[in-house]
Amino acid sequence: MTKHAVPLVVRIEAPIAWVVVNRPAARNALTQAVWRGLAEEFGKLESESTVRVVVLRGAGDEAFISGADISEFPALRADFKMTEEYDRLTHAALEAIATVSKPVMAMINGLCFGGGCSVALACDLRFAADHARFAIPAARLGLAYPFERGVESLVHVVGPTNAADLLLSTRAISADDALRIGLVNRVVPADQLEAETRDYALRMSECAPLTLAAHKAAIGEAMKPSSERDPKKLRALNRRCFDSEDYREGVAAFLGKRKPLFSGR
Repeated sequence: MTKHAVPLVVRIEAPIAWVVVNRPAARNALTQAVWRGLAEEFGKLESESTVRVVVLRGAGDEAFISGADISEFPALRADFKMTEEYDRLTHAALEAIATVSKPVMAMINGLCFGGGCSVALACDLRFAADHARFAIPAARLGLAYPFERGVESLVHVVGPTNAADLLLSTRAISADDALRIGLVNRVVPADQLEAETRDYALRMSECAPLTLAAHKAAIGEAMKPSSERDPKKLRALNRRCFDSEDYREGVAAFLGKRKPLFSGR
């Protein structure tokens, strides 16, 4: 990687958009620029009509994301006040990944440590190479892992006991252990990971986009306490599905015993 390499690359191969953290020499560690870029690029992908599914990965085959770039910490996270500003930036990126209406897959092609776990947890689905490893080493650095889009998401996904194991021991776990505790959806031989991720994304892209968006939103609302849910938003999304051209196309295709062609309208 040259010093002028773009640290975040977005490649659209409709209907898939590939978002690549492009710092392989640094094991794709997250800099301030990458965090900012993630927020910006996922914001753009929301309105990109040719994209049905987003795949997020790291460059190379050694790491998905090895965590935040600690070399930036003395300048950007020297104390709690500075950390609050840094955390606002990271939260914006994670929120953009989690709330984009399109399905997002994390293709975990190697190390997934610290902030990399937060990024993976913000995605809807996580496919891992069989050599991937996962760890949250915050306790070895003396910092607290962020709660929102961090500890909270981890507990929701793997439960409090497994979250405690990762957060308190700081130990690295294998891809098979990550699958066992529900941290990832699937473990794939490394040389098959990209092909299997692409195949899954392509099959998902054939589904009705408005339905995928409604289901993604419903999953997000289900994770909230009942008092904080937005039933009006969910009803509006459901109504949009039933009033859509895609709903009429889906029923007609089923009755006609043919494959539906959805337009997102």
